Amino acid sequence: MRKMAGKIEVHGHCDKKFAAVQDAFVSNFEDNAEQGASFAATVNSKFVVDIWAGYADSAGTRPWQKDTIVNVWSTTKVITALCIHILVDRGLLDLNAPVARYWPEFAAGGKEKIPVKYLLSHTSGLSGWEQPISIADLYDWDRVVGLLANQAPWWEPGTKSGYHSLTFGYPLGELVRRVTGKSLGTFFRDEVATPLNADFHIGFSSKLDSRVAELIYPPVLKPGDTGYLDPQQTAANFPLTAKTFGNPPPFTPEVTLSRAWRAAEIPAANGHGNARSVARVASVIACGGTVAGIKLLSLPAVEKSIEEQIYGTDLALTMPIRWGLGWGLPSKELPISPNPHSCFWGGWGGSLVVMDLDAKLSFAYVMNKMGAGLVGDFRGARLALAVYGALSQM
Repeated sequence: MRKMAGKIEVHGHCDKKFAAVQDAFVSNFEDNAEQGASFAATVNSKFVVDIWAGYADSAGTRPWQKDTIVNVWSTTKVITALCIHILVDRGLLDLNAPVARYWPEFAAGGKEKIPVKYLLSHTSGLSGWEQPISIADLYDWDRVVGLLANQAPWWEPGTKSGYHSLTFGYPLGELVRRVTGKSLGTFFRDEVATPLNADFHIGFSSKLDSRVAELIYPPVLKPGDTGYLDPQQTAANFPLTAKTFGNPPPFTPEVTLSRAWRAAEIPAANGHGNARSVARVASVIACGGTVAGIKLLSLPAVEKSIEEQIYGTDLALTMPIRWGLGWGLPSKELPISPNPHSCFWGGWGGSLVVMDLDAKLSFAYVMNKMGAGLVGDFRGARLALAVYGALSQM
């Protein structure tokens, strides 16, 4: 435990070799960039950092606790991808097989040849819904999955990536359901979370509501503000971006306060956990598939997951992304790790998870005060630099 500028305390444990990581964590609060947050790191599946601080609500009345969880947005995609790789490793799915082999309805709209791996690498051409939908539709699994099954791709599959912001999880979750009979959230709970004792949830009951941190949205930019993007100009200059992120209509994180959002399974966006649980699950990849004697994946399956699938300007994010199978890979544009055998992803507002096979390292950062970025921001980058700085001194 450590006092921070007389205002807040850091709780948990930090190995003295990683003291610089705690200092970076503190700096995020001192820069007034945090309300509540947690950070955790494992090496060889053992926790070397597990810290938390701040408040779980905007009013500053509920301290962030050891068991506080929060919606981590697209960091959920890493959890979803792991479930798919487990099924591939068990021989229940084939990455190169057409999705339609397992889900015949998916063949509509000229998608009969799209392989499973295109869903993982954001290259299927289904980065959004053609038919207008509402937020409430996101809670109706059969409806949104059915719309995607009937839809034609927005570009030639496999030729380019276009970030599947919300549509990443639904078709992959449907594959899980088709081959196991379980929803993705249930499969994850039974096959990953329970064996690893990981406090992460994709869809949960009201029993956990009291532990959920309130997301705090950054100020909404208005015309004239630095960084403001005019919707009409965005639609004209980046039509795929507008189509991907404009349907359902843009919404604020207040939606995560609803019981309907928390009960639903939205496997690309509504996973709830803390840094400890995310880092624990991520250590499966970092440690080659086996954690504390629990084997969830073979090493070849893990190595396959970090093979480059496509590298170029993403049609939806409008920035260069180097995609593996379900996660981003380090690149000159996003040098999140100095080690080649590593992968990562982040969530809207700032959450981040990194998995490094070379160092057998996993680390995760989650928070409730959101930044403006879709896939991480400077706070996670600062922590990543501190982690690798500490490793370089060992």
